[in-house]
Amino acid sequence: MTRRCVCPGSYDPVTLGHADVVERAAALWDEVVVAVLHNPAKAGMFSPEERRKLLEDAVGHLPNVRVEVFANRLLVDVCTEVGAEAIIKGLRGDTDFAYELPMALMNRHLTGIETVFLPGDPRFAHISSSLIKEVARLGGDISGLVGDGVRDALLARLQTES
Repeated sequence: MTRRCVCPGSYDPVTLGHADVVERAAALWDEVVVAVLHNPAKAGMFSPEERRKLLEDAVGHLPNVRVEVFANRLLVDVCTEVGAEAIIKGLRGDTDFAYELPMALMNRHLTGIETVFLPGDPRFAHISSSLIKEVARLGGDISGLVGDGVRDALLARLQTES
């Protein structure tokens, strides 16, 4: 039986911190489904398909990882659909834990699925997708915080917005 987990997120855009969590999950589970969760009511910088492509570039070297896009769905329903036994969430610190714990408890209440928290790599504890976009928008250097493909795509998108 294949042991499968889901690494959910909006990934707008994917950071090296995200990629690190996916890579570590891939070492623990037979298969990792990276679920790009999309809420059509919220405008992101990148479309869900662009996010999927950027993620595939970031984690495509991992043979047991696949990236899928899901819209307007509860995470527990995504997990049921793909046959996942666990949800993997990376934590940068206590603020992430305080935010993620109620969701983990609700997910377990709804379907019994467990959430596994992986401590983030300290090298990436200060980064988030929102902060990456803000720094890039204001001309800061985001090298070493996102992959080259994400950096190039983000800078190109900012060029078209201005």
